[in-house]
Amino acid sequence: EVQLQASGGGLVQAGGSLRLSCAASGFTFDDYDYAIGWFRQAPGKEREGLSCISSSDGKTYYVDSVKGRFTMSSDNAKNTVYLQMNSLKPEDTAVYYCAASDRLCTIIRDLSYFYDYWGQGTKVTVSS
Repeated sequence: EVQLQASGGGLVQAGGSLRLSCAASGFTFDDYDYAIGWFRQAPGKEREGLSCISSSDGKTYYVDSVKGRFTMSSDNAKNTVYLQMNSLKPEDTAVYYCAASDRLCTIIRDLSYFYDYWGQGTKVTVSS
């Protein structure tokens, strides 16, 4: 059974940083070129795709709103991906989700309907 466990959320002041983790089980990053993506949903807003990473080679994709501030990385030995978030803004406040797909990150990017497995979310609050 595929499971994704997101963690690392919390309360941070504007301009601060957080690192989110997404631990995966039920599949192994090294076995295939999986796409692991990060998404967020703010209160009253639709879910927004942020980034993805290819499990085989670490190639990443970012939407413009987080490019330069957020960085994805992976530790294949731990079957875990990370989202380093810097220069956080109040508008980054949301529940953050990680998701996985056996489709290519370079193809599906931030398109949520192509991701088959979802974690439970971790809440990030950025105070002004």
